[in-house]
Amino acid sequence: MTQTLSSSSTQEAWWRGATIYQIYPRSFADSNGDGVGDLRGITAHLDHVASLGVDAIWISPFFTSPMADYGYDVADYRDVDPSFGTLADFDALVERAHALGLKVTIDLVFAHTSDQHAWFQQSRANRDNDLSDWYVWKDPNPDGTPPTNWQSVFGGPAWTWDARRCQYYYHQFLKEQPQLNVHNRAVQDALLDVVRFWLARGVDGFRFDALNHSMFDPAFTDNPPASHDRPRTRSYDFQDKVNSMNHPDVAGFIERIRRTCDDYGVVFGVAEVGGDDSISLMKAYTAGDTRLSSAYSFDFLYAPELTPQRVKEALAPWQGEVDEEGRAEGWPSWAFENHDAPRLVSRWADEANRPAFARLAMALLVALRGNVFLYQGQELGLTQDDIPFHLLKDPEAIANWPLTLSRDGVRTPMPWQAGAEHGGFTQGEPWLPLSPDNIARAVDAQEADPDSLLHWTRRMLALRRAHPALMLGDMEAVQAHGHVLSFTRRLGGEAIHGAFNLGPHTVHPQHPAGDILLSVNGGSVEALPPFSALFLRRKLG
Repeated sequence: MTQTLSSSSTQEAWWRGATIYQIYPRSFADSNGDGVGDLRGITAHLDHVASLGVDAIWISPFFTSPMADYGYDVADYRDVDPSFGTLADFDALVERAHALGLKVTIDLVFAHTSDQHAWFQQSRANRDNDLSDWYVWKDPNPDGTPPTNWQSVFGGPAWTWDARRCQYYYHQFLKEQPQLNVHNRAVQDALLDVVRFWLARGVDGFRFDALNHSMFDPAFTDNPPASHDRPRTRSYDFQDKVNSMNHPDVAGFIERIRRTCDDYGVVFGVAEVGGDDSISLMKAYTAGDTRLSSAYSFDFLYAPELTPQRVKEALAPWQGEVDEEGRAEGWPSWAFENHDAPRLVSRWADEANRPAFARLAMALLVALRGNVFLYQGQELGLTQDDIPFHLLKDPEAIANWPLTLSRDGVRTPMPWQAGAEHGGFTQGEPWLPLSPDNIARAVDAQEADPDSLLHWTRRMLALRRAHPALMLGDMEAVQAHGHVLSFTRRLGGEAIHGAFNLGPHTVHPQHPAGDILLSVNGGSVEALPPFSALFLRRKLG
């Protein structure tokens, strides 16, 4: 059954079923020729985003930062890094977005800060100042080794020795990203003030980065060896992270975030929850009407192939049920690409079939029950760029070369003009190179081609908006047979059946009765050619 809202109507909850366009600011558009994208560049191109038919934008971190992890190491939550502009530039961006009917969502990184943040600078000074326990400090073992066996996501121990305090500090990512002690109520209060600061500037929602990393076992118990047999390319992969993250008290902090947001109206809050046991955490973080709106799924982001069975398994936990405590289930959010995950066409299709597969993937994405996240350039069918080692910027890829796929390949600049140097992204030297193949897929080239993926994307998003069953309806009869995925979306007096051939051979599936609403790549009632789909619509009593 479909979840029933207890505090807002469907119309008031603007985010339910919304399509949200992710902008990675370093790579979207450069307004001043320094090779780095900025807020003014985003504002100048919001017309393009609005023309897609999306409901909101999500901007990856633009806060003051030394850029050890390109913005996910925040040195000041309340200001804009000079490379991106100023607070006035951000205010102008929000004003323009709202004028175009776009909501504005931003990233908040509450698990850690930069080691250059004033909070950490004070905390590390000594053991008895007002902020001494705002970060996670621990004495060494008697032999001088780190206090636990916890490992960093980016490789190596998650503890770094600090001579100022003669203690180790904890960091789940880079050593330049010390872990906030979010168990501390004063830290929570300071972070909630950050939420208020941006809501007061007109922000409509937040993506909470690595939220399940924000709390840990206060007893500092070692992690056990990994119980899975997945590939192990980092020391991090050799453990089950049952004590270094995923602490149940995160849910209480989420409820404080929600109460703060509710003071400002209907605010979208989406949790990024990765790692082991993510489904149960996603459900816990979004249960009922006192926690976050949605959780961001990783089911497809690193999948080496898109199969009917994978889609069926990803959808299964999200059927709008009520838990044992009577709380309505949260609303899922789906993405096929983002700033950390490789381009979908490079993962899921060979070169010859990429145009067809991109059209099929877009049709499937807009038909899923939940929110849709598009990553910049996905509407153009951009491919994963190959960045040579000497040009890498991604600290994870550099540290784990060559075993970790570089995130830089999906972060290369957005191509705006096929005939311009650097694709019209900048008049300077771009911070990452653009490939000639992706420059050829530029916005202006696709605007001129009525059969382009850009126009197809607009058509697909318009279709979703025109049919409430696709935006808000129940998901029924999900079937996976060979290369064929099928399901029905139902709401009110409308049912839409979708059948998708994700394989390279023509198939002849049976369909329920209905009028043809959409044919993708030649799909028909009689046959589904390779990488095609068919939507059938019928009116209900």
